[in-house]
Amino acid sequence: MASKHPSPLRSLVCLRLPYKAKGIDISSNSNTQKEEWFLKINPNGRIPALLDGSLRVFESGAIMTYLVDKYDTDRKVRADNPPSNHFRLFANTRSDYAIRRFVNETKRLYSVLESRLKESPYLAGEKYTIADIASFAWVRNADMCLEIDLSEFPALKRWVEEIDKRAAVQKGVNVPRSGWTPEQKAEYFRNCRAKVDAMTTSDQH
Repeated sequence: MASKHPSPLRSLVCLRLPYKAKGIDISSNSNTQKEEWFLKINPNGRIPALLDGSLRVFESGAIMTYLVDKYDTDRKVRADNPPSNHFRLFANTRSDYAIRRFVNETKRLYSVLESRLKESPYLAGEKYTIADIASFAWVRNADMCLEIDLSEFPALKRWVEEIDKRAAVQKGVNVPRSGWTPEQKAEYFRNCRAKVDAMTTSDQH
């Protein structure tokens, strides 16, 4: 399920895999990708999405990674040394638009997790899995890093608190051990935000 010519479809073609494509017109107001049948494939309501048998995969990067991991046994399209994505945490200027945009996007994604966790104790069902492990770190410090109040997302808050109590999780988050108290950690993020707030904005007015 996709719009015109997405990267995952190109991957299917490059790997010469048989497929059936269902086009979704995102230029109209039909919001097909928000209909119940599609949300069962991708609860995030975004395209593209891939069905491989009973397996559902969504997000372009995840789909392409899945396809090459499973089907590119001859390494036809897989990069031998993929370049790392470089992100500068502290720049000389800030973008207020970017901050608002991605804090709001984070809240939207939290709402997707919230809807899932209202009906299931864990992201992939009744069992604690790698899906929970991978997502946990992106939510655990939302209050300190992004000043997002998880009380807005009670099911997500319950999930974070439950996972945070796991002995293995506590062992993992303390490697390497920082020696910081929760108060010191919160103070660190407050100082980071203060530095960003003091920067000159790069937005055009």
